[in-house]
Amino acid sequence: MAMTEVKFCPYCGTHLGLKKLEGKERLSCPREDCPYVFWDNPLPVVAALIEYDGKILLARNKAWPEKIFALITGFLEKGETPQAAIEREIREELDLDSTALSIIGLYAFFEQNQLIIAYHAVCTGSITLGDELAETKLIPAEKLRPWPFGTGLAVRDWLEKRKNTPAGH
Repeated sequence: MAMTEVKFCPYCGTHLGLKKLEGKERLSCPREDCPYVFWDNPLPVVAALIEYDGKILLARNKAWPEKIFALITGFLEKGETPQAAIEREIREELDLDSTALSIIGLYAFFEQNQLIIAYHAVCTGSITLGDELAETKLIPAEKLRPWPFGTGLAVRDWLEKRKNTPAGH
């Protein structure tokens, strides 16, 4: 949620204003008796670099331009672990099962105010696209190229680790 979307205090309904707190300007309730502060903390997002039939699966969201493909991503839901969230997202978006899951890393995505928790997922099953996806494509790992933001940083790190791992390990 961007700061411009929050206008009123959810406790008392007063119009929010800027107040300097902990060295930063933050939206907060101006009433002395109301403690509300909109901290605008990053949202946790899970991402999966999916290995399927020996290739890497990339997907295109229906809202994206035709040539833009990326990793499967989604938000954590209340009471859900990151591992359960990415397995759920893979099932919802592709109807695949994860047979192996390992963390790639954590990535700050400042432009979207998100913390990306990226996994490498080995998946099986038959691909059935969920409501959000327009198409998928499979790319040999050696042809996969990272992009310089968001989940592309996880692709970069996975490729680097793969390059430095002896075959068979």
